[in-house]
Amino acid sequence: MQDLNAALTGISGILVTPYDAEGEIAPARLAPIIDRALGAGMHIPVVNGNTGEFYALTTDEACTMVREVCAMVDGRAPVLGGVGRGIRDACRLARASAEAGASALMIHQPPDPFVSPRGTVDYVKAVSDASGGLPIMLYLRNDAIGTGAIADLCATPGVKGVKWATPNPLKLAEAKAACDPAIVWVGGLAEVWAPPFYAVGARGFTSGLINIWPERSVSIHAALEAGDYPRANALIAEMRAFEVIRAEELNGTNVTAVKAALQATGHDCGPTRPPSAWPLTAKQTEAMTAFLRRSGLA
Repeated sequence: MQDLNAALTGISGILVTPYDAEGEIAPARLAPIIDRALGAGMHIPVVNGNTGEFYALTTDEACTMVREVCAMVDGRAPVLGGVGRGIRDACRLARASAEAGASALMIHQPPDPFVSPRGTVDYVKAVSDASGGLPIMLYLRNDAIGTGAIADLCATPGVKGVKWATPNPLKLAEAKAACDPAIVWVGGLAEVWAPPFYAVGARGFTSGLINIWPERSVSIHAALEAGDYPRANALIAEMRAFEVIRAEELNGTNVTAVKAALQATGHDCGPTRPPSAWPLTAKQTEAMTAFLRRSGLA
Protein backbone atom coordinates (compact mmCIF):
# COMPACT_ATOMS: atom_id res chain seq x y z
CA MET A 1 0.00 0.00 0.00
CA GLN A 2 2.88 2.35 0.69
CA ASP A 3 4.16 1.75 -2.85
CA LEU A 4 0.68 2.55 -4.16
CA ASN A 5 0.46 5.73 -2.07
CA ALA A 6 3.75 6.97 -3.48
CA ALA A 7 2.88 5.95 -7.04
CA LEU A 8 -0.44 7.77 -7.06
CA THR A 9 1.27 11.06 -6.27
CA GLY A 10 3.75 10.47 -9.06
CA ILE A 11 3.19 10.19 -12.81
CA SER A 12 0.16 8.18 -13.92
CA GLY A 13 1.28 7.13 -17.39
CA ILE A 14 -1.77 6.56 -19.60
CA LEU A 15 -0.75 3.88 -22.08
CA VAL A 16 -1.99 3.74 -25.66
CA THR A 17 -3.75 0.65 -26.96
CA PRO A 18 -1.79 -0.68 -29.95
CA TYR A 19 -3.51 -2.21 -32.99
CA ASP A 20 -2.13 -4.47 -35.69
CA ALA A 21 -2.56 -4.16 -39.47
CA GLU A 22 -6.03 -5.74 -39.23
CA GLY A 23 -7.14 -3.34 -36.54
CA GLU A 24 -7.03 -5.89 -33.74
CA ILE A 25 -5.44 -5.06 -30.40
CA ALA A 26 -1.72 -5.88 -30.30
CA PRO A 27 -0.66 -5.56 -26.65
CA ALA A 28 2.89 -6.86 -27.23
CA ARG A 29 3.72 -3.62 -29.08
CA LEU A 30 3.54 -1.85 -25.73
CA ALA A 31 6.49 -3.74 -24.24
CA PRO A 32 9.28 -1.32 -25.30
CA ILE A 33 7.11 1.68 -24.40
CA ILE A 34 6.46 0.34 -20.91
CA ASP A 35 10.10 -0.63 -20.42
CA ARG A 36 11.34 2.84 -21.40
CA ALA A 37 8.76 4.64 -19.25
CA LEU A 38 9.46 2.54 -16.18
CA GLY A 39 13.19 2.88 -16.76
CA ALA A 40 12.81 6.66 -16.88
CA GLY A 41 10.96 6.66 -13.56
CA MET A 42 7.23 6.60 -14.41
CA HIS A 43 5.46 5.75 -11.16
CA ILE A 44 2.23 4.00 -12.16
CA PRO A 45 1.17 2.73 -15.59
CA VAL A 46 -2.52 3.10 -16.40
CA VAL A 47 -4.26 0.70 -18.77
CA ASN A 48 -7.72 1.35 -20.27
CA GLY A 49 -7.52 5.10 -19.76
CA ASN A 50 -8.71 7.67 -22.28
CA THR A 51 -5.33 7.75 -24.07
CA GLY A 52 -5.85 3.99 -24.31
CA GLU A 53 -9.06 4.67 -26.31
CA PHE A 54 -11.14 3.07 -23.57
CA TYR A 55 -14.45 3.91 -25.19
CA ALA A 56 -13.36 2.47 -28.54
CA LEU A 57 -12.57 -0.93 -27.01
CA THR A 58 -14.94 -3.80 -26.42
CA THR A 59 -15.10 -5.09 -22.87
CA ASP A 60 -13.34 -8.27 -24.02
CA GLU A 61 -10.51 -6.16 -25.46
CA ALA A 62 -10.24 -4.09 -22.29
CA CYS A 63 -10.04 -7.27 -20.18
CA THR A 64 -7.26 -8.56 -22.44
CA MET A 65 -5.38 -5.27 -22.20
CA VAL A 66 -5.34 -5.24 -18.40
CA ARG A 67 -4.14 -8.84 -18.29
CA GLU A 68 -1.38 -8.19 -20.81
CA VAL A 69 -0.19 -4.92 -19.27
CA CYS A 70 -0.05 -6.40 -15.76
CA ALA A 71 2.01 -9.28 -17.16
CA MET A 72 4.40 -6.91 -18.98
CA VAL A 73 4.86 -4.69 -15.94
CA ASP A 74 5.52 -7.86 -13.93
CA GLY A 75 5.57 -6.26 -10.49
CA ARG A 76 7.96 -3.43 -11.37
CA ALA A 77 5.30 -0.86 -10.44
CA PRO A 78 1.66 -0.77 -9.31
CA VAL A 79 -0.80 -0.90 -12.22
CA LEU A 80 -3.96 1.21 -12.33
CA GLY A 81 -6.76 -0.43 -14.32
CA GLY A 82 -9.42 1.76 -15.90
CA VAL A 83 -13.04 0.57 -15.68
CA GLY A 84 -16.33 2.10 -16.73
CA ARG A 85 -19.29 2.19 -19.15
CA GLY A 86 -22.46 0.28 -18.21
CA ILE A 87 -22.51 -1.14 -14.69
CA ARG A 88 -22.25 -4.77 -15.80
CA ASP A 89 -19.33 -4.06 -18.11
CA ALA A 90 -17.66 -2.02 -15.36
CA CYS A 91 -18.06 -4.81 -12.81
CA ARG A 92 -16.82 -7.44 -15.24
CA LEU A 93 -13.74 -5.36 -16.02
CA ALA A 94 -13.18 -4.70 -12.29
CA ARG A 95 -13.11 -8.45 -11.66
CA ALA A 96 -10.76 -9.00 -14.60
CA SER A 97 -8.46 -6.22 -13.37
CA ALA A 98 -8.29 -7.72 -9.89
CA GLU A 99 -7.58 -11.18 -11.28
CA ALA A 100 -4.86 -9.76 -13.55
CA GLY A 101 -3.04 -8.22 -10.59
CA ALA A 102 -3.95 -4.54 -10.90
CA SER A 103 -3.15 -2.63 -7.70
CA ALA A 104 -6.11 -0.23 -7.94
CA LEU A 105 -8.96 0.80 -10.23
CA MET A 106 -9.58 4.10 -11.98
CA ILE A 107 -13.34 4.52 -12.44
CA HIS A 108 -14.26 6.62 -15.46
CA GLN A 109 -17.05 9.06 -14.64
CA PRO A 110 -20.20 7.48 -16.15
CA PRO A 111 -21.15 9.25 -19.42
CA ASP A 112 -24.80 8.13 -19.22
CA PRO A 113 -27.05 11.09 -20.16
CA PHE A 114 -29.20 10.41 -17.09
CA VAL A 115 -26.43 9.94 -14.55
CA SER A 116 -27.27 11.11 -11.03
CA PRO A 117 -24.87 11.92 -8.20
CA ARG A 118 -26.40 9.37 -5.80
CA GLY A 119 -26.64 6.80 -8.58
CA THR A 120 -22.92 7.30 -9.19
CA VAL A 121 -22.25 6.43 -5.53
CA ASP A 122 -24.15 3.16 -6.07
CA TYR A 123 -22.13 2.59 -9.24
CA VAL A 124 -18.83 3.04 -7.40
CA LYS A 125 -19.95 0.72 -4.59
CA ALA A 126 -20.90 -1.99 -7.08
CA VAL A 127 -17.57 -1.74 -8.89
CA SER A 128 -15.70 -1.86 -5.60
CA ASP A 129 -17.59 -4.99 -4.53
CA ALA A 130 -16.93 -6.66 -7.89
CA SER A 131 -13.19 -6.04 -7.56
CA GLY A 132 -13.03 -7.59 -4.12
CA GLY A 133 -12.16 -4.29 -2.52
CA LEU A 134 -9.33 -2.87 -4.66
CA PRO A 135 -8.50 0.78 -3.87
CA ILE A 136 -10.34 3.17 -6.16
CA MET A 137 -9.36 6.39 -7.89
CA LEU A 138 -12.27 8.40 -9.26
CA TYR A 139 -11.65 9.95 -12.67
CA LEU A 140 -13.60 13.21 -12.53
CA ARG A 141 -14.12 15.01 -15.84
CA ASN A 142 -17.25 16.95 -14.89
CA ASP A 143 -17.22 19.01 -11.70
CA ALA A 144 -20.75 20.31 -12.36
CA ILE A 145 -22.03 17.55 -10.07
CA GLY A 146 -21.06 19.90 -7.24
CA THR A 147 -18.78 19.81 -4.24
CA GLY A 148 -21.34 18.00 -2.08
CA ALA A 149 -21.67 15.15 -4.58
CA ILE A 150 -17.88 14.92 -4.93
CA ALA A 151 -17.60 14.68 -1.13
CA ASP A 152 -20.22 11.91 -1.09
CA LEU A 153 -18.28 9.98 -3.73
CA CYS A 154 -15.01 10.41 -1.85
CA ALA A 155 -16.69 9.12 1.33
CA THR A 156 -17.62 5.86 -0.42
CA PRO A 157 -15.73 2.93 1.15
CA GLY A 158 -12.70 1.99 -0.93
CA VAL A 159 -12.26 5.38 -2.61
CA LYS A 160 -8.66 6.47 -2.19
CA GLY A 161 -8.47 9.51 -4.40
CA VAL A 162 -9.50 11.57 -7.39
CA LYS A 163 -7.89 12.23 -10.73
CA TRP A 164 -9.15 15.77 -11.30
CA ALA A 165 -9.66 16.35 -15.02
CA THR A 166 -11.50 19.65 -15.18
CA PRO A 167 -9.68 22.96 -15.83
CA ASN A 168 -10.85 24.49 -12.58
CA PRO A 169 -8.21 24.66 -9.82
CA LEU A 170 -10.48 26.69 -7.53
CA LYS A 171 -13.16 23.99 -7.55
CA LEU A 172 -10.43 21.43 -6.93
CA ALA A 173 -9.36 23.40 -3.85
CA GLU A 174 -12.98 23.60 -2.70
CA ALA A 175 -13.52 19.85 -3.16
CA LYS A 176 -10.27 19.03 -1.41
CA ALA A 177 -11.30 21.12 1.60
CA ALA A 178 -14.68 19.34 1.78
CA CYS A 179 -13.25 15.82 1.81
CA ASP A 180 -11.29 13.57 4.14
CA PRO A 181 -7.64 14.77 4.24
CA ALA A 182 -6.57 11.21 3.40
CA ILE A 183 -8.02 11.49 -0.11
CA VAL A 184 -5.29 11.76 -2.77
CA TRP A 185 -5.86 14.50 -5.37
CA VAL A 186 -4.04 14.03 -8.69
CA GLY A 187 -3.92 16.44 -11.62
CA GLY A 188 -5.79 14.70 -14.41
CA LEU A 189 -5.07 17.06 -17.31
CA ALA A 190 -1.45 16.13 -18.04
CA GLU A 191 1.68 18.22 -17.63
CA VAL A 192 0.41 21.61 -18.79
CA TRP A 193 -2.15 21.84 -15.97
CA ALA A 194 0.08 20.30 -13.29
CA PRO A 195 1.50 23.59 -11.88
CA PRO A 196 -1.87 25.24 -11.08
CA PHE A 197 -3.18 21.97 -9.66
CA TYR A 198 -0.06 21.62 -7.50
CA ALA A 199 -0.59 25.17 -6.28
CA VAL A 200 -3.94 24.20 -4.71
CA GLY A 201 -2.73 20.93 -3.21
CA ALA A 202 -2.86 18.23 -5.88
CA ARG A 203 0.15 15.95 -6.22
CA GLY A 204 1.22 14.01 -9.28
CA PHE A 205 -0.35 14.15 -12.73
CA THR A 206 -1.56 12.01 -15.60
CA SER A 207 0.54 11.88 -18.76
CA GLY A 208 0.18 10.72 -22.34
CA LEU A 209 3.63 12.14 -23.07
CA ILE A 210 5.19 9.16 -21.27
CA ASN A 211 4.46 7.06 -24.35
CA ILE A 212 7.06 9.02 -26.33
CA TRP A 213 9.08 11.19 -23.91
CA PRO A 214 8.88 9.84 -20.35
CA GLU A 215 12.13 11.50 -19.35
CA ARG A 216 10.54 14.93 -19.79
CA SER A 217 7.51 13.96 -17.69
CA VAL A 218 9.78 12.74 -14.92
CA SER A 219 11.78 15.98 -14.97
CA ILE A 220 8.59 18.05 -14.72
CA HIS A 221 7.39 15.96 -11.80
CA ALA A 222 10.73 16.36 -10.01
CA ALA A 223 10.62 20.14 -10.44
CA LEU A 224 7.09 20.36 -9.07
CA GLU A 225 7.90 18.15 -6.11
CA ALA A 226 10.83 20.45 -5.33
CA GLY A 227 8.53 23.49 -5.54
CA ASP A 228 10.54 24.82 -8.47
CA TYR A 229 7.69 26.29 -10.52
CA PRO A 230 9.92 28.32 -12.87
CA ARG A 231 11.80 25.18 -13.91
CA ALA A 232 8.60 23.14 -14.22
CA ASN A 233 7.04 25.83 -16.42
CA ALA A 234 10.15 26.04 -18.58
CA LEU A 235 10.16 22.27 -19.10
CA ILE A 236 6.43 22.34 -19.91
CA ALA A 237 6.92 25.16 -22.42
CA GLU A 238 9.22 22.90 -24.45
CA MET A 239 6.57 20.16 -24.74
CA ARG A 240 3.49 22.37 -24.95
CA ALA A 241 3.35 22.09 -28.76
CA PHE A 242 2.62 18.38 -28.36
CA GLU A 243 -0.34 19.11 -26.07
CA VAL A 244 -1.59 21.87 -28.39
CA ILE A 245 -1.89 19.33 -31.21
CA ARG A 246 -3.65 16.88 -28.88
CA ALA A 247 -6.25 19.51 -27.95
CA GLU A 248 -7.27 20.34 -31.53
CA GLU A 249 -10.55 19.27 -33.15
CA LEU A 250 -12.39 19.33 -29.80
CA ASN A 251 -9.70 17.03 -28.36
CA GLY A 252 -10.39 14.63 -31.21
CA THR A 253 -6.66 14.45 -31.94
CA ASN A 254 -5.74 13.68 -28.34
CA VAL A 255 -4.73 10.08 -28.98
CA THR A 256 -4.03 10.71 -32.66
CA ALA A 257 -1.07 12.92 -31.78
CA VAL A 258 0.39 10.31 -29.42
CA LYS A 259 0.10 7.48 -31.95
CA ALA A 260 1.42 9.65 -34.78
CA ALA A 261 4.44 10.56 -32.63
CA LEU A 262 4.98 6.89 -31.83
CA GLN A 263 4.93 6.00 -35.53
CA ALA A 264 7.37 8.81 -36.31
CA THR A 265 9.78 7.57 -33.65
CA GLY A 266 9.74 3.93 -34.74
CA HIS A 267 7.07 2.49 -32.44
CA ASP A 268 4.08 1.82 -34.66
CA CYS A 269 1.00 1.24 -32.50
CA GLY A 270 -1.44 1.54 -35.38
CA PRO A 271 -4.03 4.25 -36.01
CA THR A 272 -6.80 5.39 -33.70
CA ARG A 273 -10.34 4.11 -34.06
CA PRO A 274 -13.23 6.38 -35.09
CA PRO A 275 -14.65 8.70 -33.88
CA SER A 276 -11.11 9.84 -33.02
CA ALA A 277 -9.48 11.75 -35.90
CA TRP A 278 -6.96 9.86 -38.03
CA PRO A 279 -4.45 10.68 -39.42
CA LEU A 280 -3.10 14.08 -38.45
CA THR A 281 -3.67 16.78 -41.04
CA ALA A 282 -0.72 18.04 -43.07
CA LYS A 283 -0.49 21.14 -40.86
CA GLN A 284 -0.63 19.05 -37.69
CA THR A 285 1.98 16.65 -39.05
CA GLU A 286 4.31 19.56 -39.82
CA ALA A 287 3.90 20.85 -36.26
CA MET A 288 4.46 17.37 -34.81
CA THR A 289 7.59 16.82 -36.91
CA ALA A 290 9.00 20.15 -35.76
CA PHE A 291 8.28 19.30 -32.12
CA LEU A 292 9.94 15.88 -32.37
CA ARG A 293 13.05 17.36 -34.00
CA ARG A 294 13.33 20.20 -31.47
CA SER A 295 13.02 17.69 -28.66
CA GLY A 296 15.64 15.31 -30.07
CA LEU A 297 13.05 12.55 -30.43
CA ALA A 298 13.34 12.13 -34.20
